[in-house]
Amino acid sequence: MEGVAGWILHEDRHIVVVNKPGGLATQAPPGIPSVEGEVKEYLRQKYNKLGGVYLGVPQRLDRPVSGVLVLARQTKAARRLHEQFQQRTVEKEYWAVVSGRVEPAEGSWQDWLRKVPEAARVERSQPGDTGSKWAETRYRVLAWEAELTWLAFYPQTGRMHQLRAQAAWRGHPILGDTLYGSTCRFGPEVADSRGRCIALHARRLTLRHPLHGEFGQRCTFIAPLPGYWDLLNELFPSLGEATTL
Repeated sequence: MEGVAGWILHEDRHIVVVNKPGGLATQAPPGIPSVEGEVKEYLRQKYNKLGGVYLGVPQRLDRPVSGVLVLARQTKAARRLHEQFQQRTVEKEYWAVVSGRVEPAEGSWQDWLRKVPEAARVERSQPGDTGSKWAETRYRVLAWEAELTWLAFYPQTGRMHQLRAQAAWRGHPILGDTLYGSTCRFGPEVADSRGRCIALHARRLTLRHPLHGEFGQRCTFIAPLPGYWDLLNELFPSLGEATTL
C-alpha cells in the first residue's frame, strides 16, 4: 500500500483526494485493479478495519487519464459531492498536450455528441438524435512548441470522453489517444493496451468541502504531473516551473 499512500493529496474523516495514476480504472469489477479497490484496501489497512470499507465515487476519470480524483468516506459526503458535480458548481482544470497548433489561443468548443452503441467511444451528433448530449469546453493555450500545443481545458459539461473527442474532431488529438486518432506514442510501455496513458491530466479541482468544520468551504486540490510527462516539460521550456508544481 506504499504506492497508494503516494497518491494521496488530501485525507480527512470525510473525503480522500488522490492523484490517480494513468492507465488505472477509477472503478472496475472485483478482481480487476482500480482506484476504488486500491484506496479501499489502503483505508482498511491504515485504520485496521475488520469489516467492509465504504468509499463513494462521485466522479470518474477515464482509465488512460491521470490527475485529481475526489472520493467520499461517508454516504452523506458522497451525496453532497455528487450534488455539486450534478449542479456543475465544481471547477475543473485539465492539462493536455495535443498534436498541431491550436488557434485561436483562447476559445470555446461546442458540440453535440452521443455514445456509440456497443462501443466505449463517442461520436458527433445532431440535436434531437437519440442519446445526443450538449458538450461545451473552454480552453486556453499555455504554450506552443513545434507541432504541439499545451492546453488548459475548463469543461462546462461532463460528458463521456468530452475533452478527448472535441480535441480530435478539430484535428488536434491528445498525444497517445489512439482511440481518437492519435498516431503519437505517449507514456510508459505496457504489456496490456488497457493500461496505456494519454497526455491528459486532471490538474486542478475546486469544490465545497461536504462535511465537518470545513463544511461549505471552497477547497482547491492540485495534482503534480506524472513523471512520464518529463519529456514534454523539456519540450515546453516557456512553461518553466509551472509544470513541476
